[in-house]
Amino acid sequence: MAKQQKRIHEDHELLRYQPRCKGQEDFTQTDPWRVFRIQGEFVEGFDTLSKLGPAAAIFGSARTPEDNQYYKDAYHVAQSLADANLSVITGGGGGIMEAANKGAFEAKNGEGLSVGCNIELPFEQSPNPYQDISLSFRYFFVRKMMFVKYAIGFVIFPGGFGTMDELFEALTLSQTDKIKHFPIALHGEKYWDGLMSWIEDTLLKEQTIAPEDMSLFKVTKTVDETVSHILSFVKNNGFVD
Repeated sequence: MAKQQKRIHEDHELLRYQPRCKGQEDFTQTDPWRVFRIQGEFVEGFDTLSKLGPAAAIFGSARTPEDNQYYKDAYHVAQSLADANLSVITGGGGGIMEAANKGAFEAKNGEGLSVGCNIELPFEQSPNPYQDISLSFRYFFVRKMMFVKYAIGFVIFPGGFGTMDELFEALTLSQTDKIKHFPIALHGEKYWDGLMSWIEDTLLKEQTIAPEDMSLFKVTKTVDETVSHILSFVKNNGFVD
């Protein structure tokens, strides 16, 4: 009788040590392995933020110094929103993000939390110290999902490409009814004036957007106007008292 072959189980093959040959790609750098990393970031983000309650996301430049008026405005906007029991979510870095986290962190009259969703970059960004909850992400698209999923209002302060990315993603998702039309405030009339002129003089005139799309956002001049734009929606929809 032929000698019975030993059965090799799938888990044995999975766990078997395989020596790496010279020039062979490390399996932890392959796309299938990255899927697990991505999945892990989603799980951690959802698990942490699902208990957060109503929140507003605040965006703006990481390079804005403390003595800048927009930094001071971001602090007071965040503080007012936190006093109204909204949590504040930022990208977790410096500049406007730091100001907003600090304002929420130091708020005295509400139950809102200061949340930072930091992104790992080869330069420039490190988490600011004003966070009750701090998450770190490798992937921009996972991080952006957290802002959209857990915020019920966006405040966009002056910023660069990253800030524009968040703004236009929110506008696109609202325009296409992928998300509820939550309030989007562009704080700082002077900073946004050129963009508004281009939207009105080019996009509207070329009919690449509809006139009603202009109602998806509001340019605000003052801290009070920005806070009011967010809170009126929040209160009218029963998110806070």
